[in-house]
Amino acid sequence: MTAPDAAAGAAVRGAPDGASAPERNERAEVVLVTGISGSGKSVALHALEDAGFFCVDNLPPELLRDFIRLEHERFTMRVAAAVDARAASSLPHLLPLIGELRGEGVDVRLLFLDASTDVLVRRYSETRRPHPLSKGGAAGDRLQALEDSIELERQLLAQLRDMSSVVDTSQLRPVQLRHWVRDMVGVRRSALTLVFESFAFKNGVPLDADFVFDLRVLPNPFYVRELRSLTGQDEAVAAFLQAQPEVGEMLAQIETFLQRWLPGFASDQRSYLTVALGCTGGQHRSVYGVEWLAKRFAGREATLVRHRELDMRERP
Repeated sequence: MTAPDAAAGAAVRGAPDGASAPERNERAEVVLVTGISGSGKSVALHALEDAGFFCVDNLPPELLRDFIRLEHERFTMRVAAAVDARAASSLPHLLPLIGELRGEGVDVRLLFLDASTDVLVRRYSETRRPHPLSKGGAAGDRLQALEDSIELERQLLAQLRDMSSVVDTSQLRPVQLRHWVRDMVGVRRSALTLVFESFAFKNGVPLDADFVFDLRVLPNPFYVRELRSLTGQDEAVAAFLQAQPEVGEMLAQIETFLQRWLPGFASDQRSYLTVALGCTGGQHRSVYGVEWLAKRFAGREATLVRHRELDMRERP
């Protein structure tokens, strides 16, 4: 994944041809893509375009309402726009505007892309593009200037991040991010969407996790030769873990914890809650745990399932 283009001006990307015109009284659906520069906003916009959204890159927040109104008049009910720190002076007005739009019946979703500073620095060094907030400087100061720009951007976008569904792209390839974005816009709308994500501790804890549970204390199927090459989605691994009393006990306690506190997060106007389960390799215990919890909550909440390490391996 590379740093996004920083071309000035709004770049428009149309939805695929052949889409039927929706009814004018259909509720407008808007996705605002924001996040740290270099985290993959261009990739996310392309995924939304593939999903049928009319997309605009680098839209000034002051034009958001007019953009939505114009597209509504053109019978375009699914629109997406990328907003970043280059519009810093307008960001304080964006949050109240989002509240106003939602109050008017517009379905506004916020998608915030993030990545670790080390990964962002590497991406910028590979592309040799300047950070949008960079002011230049001597060659010896460029690394420090880049890190300072990234930190400044995090501060400018902090409030927006708190309101958004966050995706950590540090370990994601572009194809994974495209799949995850399409999954997010495809899930049924509800007061709160639960995202269950498995991961490997050896590759780092996801930055987008609201809760992290460590399953490394549980028996590891990796040490059973017949199970080593399988995953937590396979019946043989599931049978092994189901036979371990502590596995069922831990997952039941996580379920009880979430049941107790989910109403509080829903009442706090949260749209997404990401629950990350980790084990050593992200292949057996965490995958099984995510699948188990997702099935338990599927009938009560809108749910999404992500397997970071498996997705990386299975999607070319």
